Amino acid sequence: MNVGFQPVFAPAEPPAGSLVARYASTTRTMLDRYLAVEGEAPYLGELMADYPGRGGKMMRPAICIANARIFGDGLAEDYAPAIRCAAAIELLHNALLIHDDVQDGSEERRGRPTLHALHGIPLAINAGDALMFTAFQPLLDAVRPLGTEITRQVLEVTMAMARQTAEGQALELGWRDRNVNGLTEADYLRMALKKTAWMGMIWPAQLGVIIGSAGFVDPVRVLRFGYFLGLAFQIEDDLRNLSHDPGYGKERNGDLLEGKRTLMLIHLSSACSHGERDRLDTFLGQRRDERSPEDVLWLAGLMQEHGSVEYARQVAQAMGGAACHEFSIAYAGKAPSEDLEYLSGLVSWVFERP
Repeated sequence: MNVGFQPVFAPAEPPAGSLVARYASTTRTMLDRYLAVEGEAPYLGELMADYPGRGGKMMRPAICIANARIFGDGLAEDYAPAIRCAAAIELLHNALLIHDDVQDGSEERRGRPTLHALHGIPLAINAGDALMFTAFQPLLDAVRPLGTEITRQVLEVTMAMARQTAEGQALELGWRDRNVNGLTEADYLRMALKKTAWMGMIWPAQLGVIIGSAGFVDPVRVLRFGYFLGLAFQIEDDLRNLSHDPGYGKERNGDLLEGKRTLMLIHLSSACSHGERDRLDTFLGQRRDERSPEDVLWLAGLMQEHGSVEYARQVAQAMGGAACHEFSIAYAGKAPSEDLEYLSGLVSWVFERP
């Protein structure tokens, strides 16, 4: 891979912020409708509403609605099937966040203690399960009036996403829990495609394409754009975990403490000295509660010293450049619009988001 390519991106600012705000508002209104029925369930309703109530950047719902309007040739912003799909995406996303936090032993989410830290692991897992099942209701409500062919397509891309996401999460957890070393950059990119890009970018875009075009546009059309956008997003997210970024919302250096096989760690394992690698292997072989803050800081410093952070930054930029190229193909011939502007600005937003 030629990671020397540095695409020039637009100035730092969330793309089409007013559009995102509008789509976020309509999605949250729909979310509240589906979560309201759980409000009186003891030890459940309040927990289910917690993560969705903490806000979030609402990127995934906006991707879905924007694609629906682009491929629907001017569908109204309040087109109910697209809004319901957006709500389903956000419900499932928050369900997976709850489960991820338990699996990773994370302590913070969106600037507050994780759900399992507040309520214990059993209740948190149960709330995540309930959110996951609840996500199917708005999805079914979206496709029911649109006919069997659209329903089939929506369920097909949803099942493909579910499988890919589970496989990606299994890779990340398996590498950590089985203390797998000797991984390559290709291994990492494969994991990130499955774990992040499919659920975060590809699936929302495909839902929008199907709903907007009434099933007449092949959802594969937006796959490669979502693939490269998702890779750039995940690498940038890993980099932010090492920073003082106040908008990140999780504990700094948490990935190092958890022993996650990030692109920086994979690069470092081949760039460091034999003595440093011995210490690194010892660190990775320990349980999370055995890893000292001093060793975490040592590892973070070593990544800087050996250029692993800069290398990952260059790879992320290269993925962003590829996403720009794929965008020009996926949306060729589409009339200029606020929605198209939003999607075209997502690559810049990945690197400059607040």
